[in-house]
Amino acid sequence: MASSQSAVSTSAESMALLEVSTGRVLYQKNMHHRQAPASTTKILTAITVIENTPDLDAAHKVPDSAVGVEGSSIYLAHGEQLSVRDLLYGLMLQSGNDCAESLAIIVGGGKEKFAGLMNETAQKIGAQNSNFVTPHGLDAQNHYTTAYDLALISAYALKNPDFQQIVRTKKHSAPWHGHDYNRVIVNKNKLLNSFEGCDGVKTGFTKKAGRCLVSSATRSNMQVVCAVLNCGPMFEDCARLMETAFSEFSSTEVLKKGETLARLPVSASKSESIALGVAESVCFPLRKTELSALQFACETVQNAKAPVPCGKESGKIQVLLENELLFTAKLYTIESAESLSLCDRLKDIAGQWTA
Repeated sequence: MASSQSAVSTSAESMALLEVSTGRVLYQKNMHHRQAPASTTKILTAITVIENTPDLDAAHKVPDSAVGVEGSSIYLAHGEQLSVRDLLYGLMLQSGNDCAESLAIIVGGGKEKFAGLMNETAQKIGAQNSNFVTPHGLDAQNHYTTAYDLALISAYALKNPDFQQIVRTKKHSAPWHGHDYNRVIVNKNKLLNSFEGCDGVKTGFTKKAGRCLVSSATRSNMQVVCAVLNCGPMFEDCARLMETAFSEFSSTEVLKKGETLARLPVSASKSESIALGVAESVCFPLRKTELSALQFACETVQNAKAPVPCGKESGKIQVLLENELLFTAKLYTIESAESLSLCDRLKDIAGQWTA
């Protein structure tokens, strides 16, 4: 996947900013450098829980070992019952380490087994340079990720409706055992109130990791996610980087549905060739100057013989920028080719004899 080479500054030790739908890297700094992620770990915890829980609204007893876990907390109590969904809100809004431990035990049967599920999920997503040991992100040996992997995991998670709804929520009310009023869980992500289009994702801090933040925002049909690790002004840097991305890039229609992108030669048909195109229009984040510089390379199937129906996969098209591959799309027939009738075939044979 091609990335933008625009120079941007950040106080972060490492940073990656991706466009969510395509995964294109718009900006980066040391994005493959392994670091402690602190509570941004909980992004992976949340999507792992969501994908491994058949009913998020089922209530579960809080495990005793989760009560009083160090660090940030929503103050779960012994014997308390909460739904997985409420625990996810506590996890992602208030960064509850007690919620993280509860979910690991409820969903994975224990922290170690759940860490296995987390790593399986990360590998499935394509995060190749990470290893997760804890569900909450408290410093632990061999618990690490990279800005790129974290942004990739976040972009994946943001496509899940339950995750999306949770991380964009500013305040959530949940039952509070032993109280005659509800527990109010408030989101720590300041950008939800200050950055236009912000829709998540997660803050984090430990002494080892420093201040960490993954933020996301959507404007004009383009969603970006920005991960900064060990970044003092994490809110300010993420806001500035996302603002720059929205000013420099836009989601641009590169391949249009119904447009002829190539032609497929067809034998045994009145039509010598038929048109190929994409099944749906394809948009891609581009600078204005990049659109005219795109290159296209088509590869079609060989020896197509009638009849050929409309909508048949018949090749692929590569879209490149400065000889670097941006993406590949499948080509389909957008016309059909009928077989020659018996009369037409006899005429062809006769023509060959008289030629």
